Amino acid sequence: MHFIPEELDTYVVNHTQKEPELLQQLNRETYQKILQPRMLSGAYQGRVLSMLSKIINPKNILEIGTYTGYSAICLAEGLQTNGELHTIDINEELEDFQRKYFDLSDYGKQIHQHIGDATQIIPNLDKKFDLVFIDADKPNYPLYFDLVIDKINSGGIILSDNVLWTGKVIEEVKDDDLSTKALLQYNKLLVEDQRIETVLLPIRDGLTISRKI
Repeated sequence: MHFIPEELDTYVVNHTQKEPELLQQLNRETYQKILQPRMLSGAYQGRVLSMLSKIINPKNILEIGTYTGYSAICLAEGLQTNGELHTIDINEELEDFQRKYFDLSDYGKQIHQHIGDATQIIPNLDKKFDLVFIDADKPNYPLYFDLVIDKINSGGIILSDNVLWTGKVIEEVKDDDLSTKALLQYNKLLVEDQRIETVLLPIRDGLTISRKI
């Protein structure tokens, strides 16, 4: 997922704000106890998410794909005082792990967990969001966009992770590679949909920022 030389990447990381101690602890425990720790946002991208959220200063955030809660806490750092973050994950086995770290953070009371199929949960969320972070199963990215676009306030932001998919988006796609096919469709959708304006950043595995007009 590193598209620049390692030495330059190290320089970038060394000149970026360090992650808080709680997130260092969450990072370590994820790698020690949880399957597929590569799914974690990680320190550098976590600081990017935190900075973007602080700039946006959202009242309501929706996150699709909680994993162990690292990115949720990063995004919550930018919440308004009375704001809320709603995060959805299909894996109920991670719920207690997530909640432990949410409650250890300063944002425990503002973070609301939803366990189950996001395609079923999103339509029942009776809220408008200023910031949406999509980081879940790739084949459903286009569907998640369709489900959230009308729930985002004008000027609101959609952040989409893994949109470069370790470079597979510019390689020949195998017939059974549903994730890459979906991301190609999704990236095309984001740049063509007239309701948003989009910039794709080559950060880690690709992060798209889309602003609702």
